[in-house]
Amino acid sequence: MSKIVKLPQPTLYTKRLLLRPITRDDANDLFEYAVDERVGPNAGWKPHSSIDESHKFIEYSIKKKEYGQPGVYAIVLQKENKMIGTIEVHSYHGHKGEIGYVLNPKYWGNGYIPEAAKAIIIYAFEVLKLKRLQNGYFLFNDRSKRVSEKLEFIFEGILRKKYMNFNNEPLDEAILSLTDDDYYSKKLSWLEGFIIDYKAN
Repeated sequence: MSKIVKLPQPTLYTKRLLLRPITRDDANDLFEYAVDERVGPNAGWKPHSSIDESHKFIEYSIKKKEYGQPGVYAIVLQKENKMIGTIEVHSYHGHKGEIGYVLNPKYWGNGYIPEAAKAIIIYAFEVLKLKRLQNGYFLFNDRSKRVSEKLEFIFEGILRKKYMNFNNEPLDEAILSLTDDDYYSKKLSWLEGFIIDYKAN
């Protein structure tokens, strides 16, 4: 039986955000947006009906590292020291993974997800040494589509009925990606001048 190696998950700092491993203390902030019907369904999950569900999600997120996944980041607004969402590289398989994120609707429209995602893209290629970082969104999720465009992910196609949501409805998913070639060839226009700091945990 192979030994699971825990992957590095450094704290990341951008101009406005702190990205750190999610903790049990984040439950109240998470529940604040997880109950919102505009949030979960866009990612395929049912809105939380009690804070107990938010606690269970956090426990699940923390344990991901025990299964060889990089781990879930809390997105923290530095000026308020408030957790406003989560972001991660999930479905990690050695050379590849997929980025996923969610944000409190109170903070939509401020560019926080693109800012956090840029930091995670750098982390994915510089720290995790990925060869491929996938991104996907349901076709009705225009916000995620716009984020993907801002991050310059390359559209690959649509997987029909790829995902079954919490209502057992099949959903088509648009699939995009970045490769290490895209990253290191400096094709990403936003990469130059984007500042990120690391702190090992």
